[in-house]
Amino acid sequence: MQIYNTLTRRKEPFAPIEPGKVRMYVCGMTVYDYCHLGHARVMVAFDVITRYLRWRGFDVTYVRNITDIDDKILKRADENGETIASLTERMIAAMHEDEARLGVLRPDREPRATGHVSEIIAMVETLIDKGYAYPAANGDVYYRVRKFEGYGKLNNRNPDEMRAGARVEVDEHKEDPLDFVLWKAAKPGEASWPSPWGEGRPGWHIECSAMSTCCLGDTFDIHGGGPDLTFPHHENEIAQSEAATGKPYVNTWMHAGAVRVNQEKMSKSLGNFFTIREVLEVHDPEVVRYLLVASHYRSPINYAPESLGEARKSLERFYTALEGMEALGADAASGVSDGRFAERFTAAMDDDFNTPEALSVLFELVRELNRARKEAPGEAPALAAELRRLGGVLGLFGQDPQAFLKGNQAALPLSEEQIEARIAQRAEAKQARDFAAADGIRDELAALGIVLKDSRVGTSWVYEPPEQ
Repeated sequence: MQIYNTLTRRKEPFAPIEPGKVRMYVCGMTVYDYCHLGHARVMVAFDVITRYLRWRGFDVTYVRNITDIDDKILKRADENGETIASLTERMIAAMHEDEARLGVLRPDREPRATGHVSEIIAMVETLIDKGYAYPAANGDVYYRVRKFEGYGKLNNRNPDEMRAGARVEVDEHKEDPLDFVLWKAAKPGEASWPSPWGEGRPGWHIECSAMSTCCLGDTFDIHGGGPDLTFPHHENEIAQSEAATGKPYVNTWMHAGAVRVNQEKMSKSLGNFFTIREVLEVHDPEVVRYLLVASHYRSPINYAPESLGEARKSLERFYTALEGMEALGADAASGVSDGRFAERFTAAMDDDFNTPEALSVLFELVRELNRARKEAPGEAPALAAELRRLGGVLGLFGQDPQAFLKGNQAALPLSEEQIEARIAQRAEAKQARDFAAADGIRDELAALGIVLKDSRVGTSWVYEPPEQ
């Protein structure tokens, strides 16, 4: 198995520290608002990675943290006139709802920053004792960036060429503009904890160093996150953790690609910022998941109505092939395919979790299944079972085919009875050789997103919502 390591900028053979076991930490959400599509990208990418590692036989411990104390959280709670606990609990519950709808499995551990303040304080004390950090006159504690010899190695940057990054405040209390805060002195009325440096709260970067070390040890196998976290967040994590423990922090760094909307960067200022729940009001969750899985996890994704339409059509090909297979019974579907597809699927996923290539193998499996349904019906159930099995590794094809192909029933512009009545009227028109009337009914339904499909056994339909 090969995984691309952001630290070394190349694919490397994956060998976990403890044979057969994988310890993985992924930076999670700062819970002050609903999760957006960028969060969905990271959620789904590392869900697929976790599913696949387990499918390959690894015992995976997957940790994804929650930042539940932060400047944005304090500001939003104040704007809403609610407590920090009320805001964060509400947003965490919403996050769990969103990820469940996307088929994302919950991590094994989900530590919260507020639950690890004592460990954070202990790590800051260690850094001060080793000369890597210093308390300032304003009550903050800062990290000495230039003290850490390897600073910049994740992003291939020279500290002399850097500017202080996101969430790093530049002020006169720092010894150097590059230094970043480990502990923030509390302002009047803010949530705070007692510390050797006075009342305050953790800085953002130190949270993950403390939580990952507490959950997975001083050195672990994989650390992941979104594309915007390599600098300064992950760079600072390395500096903090390796200075504190004297050991390598992480063996393999993985970062998901960004989400763009109509080829533009997603941002609130451009008005193209979408939350997961806004998208799922219109589109089937599996369609959104398929869109995210169909691109390599390191590649950027373009979110647009036409891309979701293509994702739905791809899923329809899979579900159309699976339709009716369950009627053959569990015994018929228990046969074992010849392994060709599983072998090639595994080879694709072993190559840095190459989901586009893995899906291309599944499309070939669909073609073989469709051939078998016509030419060798006895082979079809085993092929269908294999498609379900391999698709499940990606978190796909878990729905009832007929239900998926008919779309979201609540969103149908007509009831199923009305649709079937119009199909019956069309059949009568065709029998009467009134093809203009028959075509008119087809066009009328198509305009509503109801697409008719004629076959030798009759007419079926699928619902394809018009592009929003």
